[in-house]
This record gives sequence, C-alpha cells and structure tokens, in this order.
Amino acid sequence: MIGVFKVRGRESGFTLFEILIAAFIFSVIVTTIFGSYRAVFSTTEALNSGMEAFEMVSGSLDRMVVDITSACVARYPGYYPPKGDSPPDPYRIAGDQGALAEGDFARLRFASFAHMPMGTDRTGGIAQIVYYVEPTEENRYVLKRADHLPPYPDMEEPGNDPILIERLKSLKFLYYDTEGTEHETWDSESQEFKYATPAAVRIKVEIGDDSGSFFFETMVNFPIVREPRE
Repeated sequence: MIGVFKVRGRESGFTLFEILIAAFIFSVIVTTIFGSYRAVFSTTEALNSGMEAFEMVSGSLDRMVVDITSACVARYPGYYPPKGDSPPDPYRIAGDQGALAEGDFARLRFASFAHMPMGTDRTGGIAQIVYYVEPTEENRYVLKRADHLPPYPDMEEPGNDPILIERLKSLKFLYYDTEGTEHETWDSESQEFKYATPAAVRIKVEIGDDSGSFFFETMVNFPIVREPRE
C-alpha cells in the first residue's frame, strides 16, 4: 500500500523580523532620496544666489568701467599744482579709505564725461563721480554712485544717490602708476604722487552674508594720464 504524505506548506504572511527588515530598508531608501532632494535644492538655491550676485555686480562694474574710461584729466600746461589756499583741481583723482570706521571700504572721486542725466533734465557736461559706501538700517552696506555737474558738492556727507551694489562686505580700489607700482590710495593733488594721475585702477568687490561670499574683480585703464612732475 502506497502511503500518501501531505506536505504542509508555509502559511501566508510575514514574520515580525521580516517586517522590521523591510521597514529598515524602506527608511534607508527614503532618507537617501530625501537627502538627494535636499542636495539638489541646496545646489539650486546656491546657483540662483550666485547668478543674482553676478548679474548685479557685473552690471555695476560695467557702469564703473564706462565712468572711468570716460574720465576727464587736466594735463600740462593747462594744469597747475596747488599753491597756498588755491582751490583744488576740479578734475582731480582722489582715492582713500572713505568715512566709515568699520569695514574695509574704499572711496574714489574723479571727473568724467559719463554723466547720467536724471528725470527730464538732459543737461550734459563733465560730472564729478564719487563711489562711496553707506550703511543701511539692516546693518548692511551698499555702494552708491554720486554724479553731479558743477558746482561740485563737497561730498563729505552721503546723499540720496542711486545704489550700485547691495549686500557689500568689502570694496577696494588699487591704483597703478605708469611704472606699474601698486598703491592703496591716490591723490593727484599731492606732492607725494608728484601731481600725477594713476594709469589704471583695480576694483575688488566682495558681497554676501553670514552664510558665504562672492568675489569680483576687474582692472580699468584711465584714458588719459598726467605724468609725474617734481
């Protein structure tokens, strides 16, 4: 007699151990996917911030290049070095560290044919251009561009001038004489510089916030140079 044996099959369902393993694997997959999305979003935000910074500073530097390459410089024999209480040269080039006690912010003053008339006033002429930094109410800094036709204001006090760059962290102007020597300041009315004007200026800009910075730099040649004279 042939016996028939019935093999009992495994009942359907999962054990608790298998469920825990599956939950663990699922959590790893979700964490990986979430981390990837966070990385993508973080990278996208950084790229967008970088593009906004590039567009803002690039446009501002283009404006500064136009101003400087249109500079007006008085040359010999029309230029006379200052004597006694004589008024300063209206077309002088002066670069210093500005009026702010905090931060690394320079200032540049010169005359230029690149005057930008405002509103309905289309008067042209040689303007005094001043790049200077001013603090905001949010404890940040902005770069402003003053543009005034004669009579030129003193510019010791900041004015309601248009903003070139926001979120400014540092601004440097480095000046180069005809020999290529670098100077951190310049005064074309000073005997220290032999009453000469710089041949070129390098502009270095840093913008950003507490989370990071963006750096920009360009170098511009002045169209006319007054040679040094003892």
